[in-house]
Amino acid sequence: MATASPTSTYDRLKEVKEFDESKIGVKGLSDSGITTIPRIFVHPPETLSDLKPNSSKPCANIPVIDLSNKDSPTHRLEVVNQIKNAATTWGFFQLINHGVPKLVLEETIRAIKDFHEMPHEIKAKYYKRDEMRGVTYYSNNDLYRAKAASWHDALSAWMGPSPLDVEELPEICRNEVVAWEANSKTVAETVMELLSEGLGLEAGKFKELTFSEARVFSGNFYPYCPQPDLTMGLTSHTDPGVLTVLLQNQILGLQVRHEEEWVDVNPVPNGLIINIGDFLQVIPRKEGKKII
Repeated sequence: MATASPTSTYDRLKEVKEFDESKIGVKGLSDSGITTIPRIFVHPPETLSDLKPNSSKPCANIPVIDLSNKDSPTHRLEVVNQIKNAATTWGFFQLINHGVPKLVLEETIRAIKDFHEMPHEIKAKYYKRDEMRGVTYYSNNDLYRAKAASWHDALSAWMGPSPLDVEELPEICRNEVVAWEANSKTVAETVMELLSEGLGLEAGKFKELTFSEARVFSGNFYPYCPQPDLTMGLTSHTDPGVLTVLLQNQILGLQVRHEEEWVDVNPVPNGLIINIGDFLQVIPRKEGKKII
């Protein structure tokens, strides 16, 4: 795919369609050996500069919460308060001793990497923009809506509320996605129990309200970029659901917004990140306040 020179006429929609219809994703662009990224991926300087943490301030990090004592009568209230406070002040926190086997974590990351590294001719049969059902491989779900594209591809699968036929999943990562789905759902329901108690409700209230029924898996991949100073892996956003259970590798890059600044998230070995979604932010407490 040719890149536009600064002096040429720039037809963004045309270039977006060319990229989308090629079905090669950013991994295909990276593999092609380009040294200049296509203009559709270039973000305004003011957007990129805003992402740099303030080096003059002490380095903060999202709270880390240990779930090993969540069922202890003498420690459960402490865990509930930790999660409530983290959700209130950050909207993000990392979990350790969450119960997901280390092998499941490692195999999930490996399998998604293996999928994205398959030849694009094989991945192309999954490439589509039907975002609300089944299994989809795509680059940028907002490709036609965003002012600038991000440097990532994704494999997405709707696991609920209607059960997914697992045969739709690519064989190379099928078993791993199914295992991750089962384990991450358990983690999500545990966190929702603790959050529900923190809001003064019964532990099972969120499950009763079917908050864990609609679930989507997303395996994002961020290939090598020849000009990382001109783009970003994922644009700033909020997640629309109740909460997100995020598994990341040990490579730095994730940032969260806190007190009007972007903060780098330091990965915790075998940890999981919880992101409080938009929907949960409007759930009232007994006294009529919001969670954050």
